[in-house]
Amino acid sequence: MTITLYDIPSAAPSNAWSPNTFKARTALLFKGVPFKTEWIEYPDIEGKMKEIGAAATGHWKDGRPQWTLPVIKDDSTGKVVADSLAIAAYLDETYPNLPTLLPFGASAPAAIYEDYFTSTAFSPVLLLLLAESNGKLNPASEAYFRRTREASYGMKIEEFAPPGPKREAAWAGFKAGLTTLSAKLGSKPFFFGDTLSYADLELVSYLLWMKVVVGPENPEWKAVESWDGGKWAKLLALTEKYQVVA
Repeated sequence: MTITLYDIPSAAPSNAWSPNTFKARTALLFKGVPFKTEWIEYPDIEGKMKEIGAAATGHWKDGRPQWTLPVIKDDSTGKVVADSLAIAAYLDETYPNLPTLLPFGASAPAAIYEDYFTSTAFSPVLLLLLAESNGKLNPASEAYFRRTREASYGMKIEEFAPPGPKREAAWAGFKAGLTTLSAKLGSKPFFFGDTLSYADLELVSYLLWMKVVVGPENPEWKAVESWDGGKWAKLLALTEKYQVVA
């Protein structure tokens, strides 16, 4: 079996950076399915996805279909699957003898968990992370990313989270949200207690996004690693083998 994962490159040492494509990448590594990566810059995504027959995953404000990554193409079945949660479900259905991403065959708990932790913790730092992401992209993707995000939010990317009170408030909101999430999880390491699943890989993917674009040695990221008794650093350590970018 050979699967191609379509991902968005960057100038970061890891190349991978997007939380959405990290979700598919960690899922593939968790399943143990052999795969290769094809890197696609933002302006080239639509053309390439049309070429391989990928379904659009949304619409632009003017009603035009929109293609996003991640997408996988499975040569052994001929299937092309878009959207990270759909990819997880496909991998479980197609390769049931490999580790299970979605316990009980249910995708709803993972979707609900992602909605919860993004709204509770990551919402305050969304603009900050978008600004930091823009600074890590290659020129072709940076121009596209800047144009589309500035149009969406009605301001220059440099205004998203400048140094000072606005940025400090974003980090404070994120810290408070993670503390709330930590209390919900309690002492258990994973969403399903001692069982690692796709729900945890979703959270790992968002943390990896932050680590890559903010910078692993940045004091802001180092602070995150220390919060809640080091809970989030421990989660990344427990899932390190599923974070490989080859």
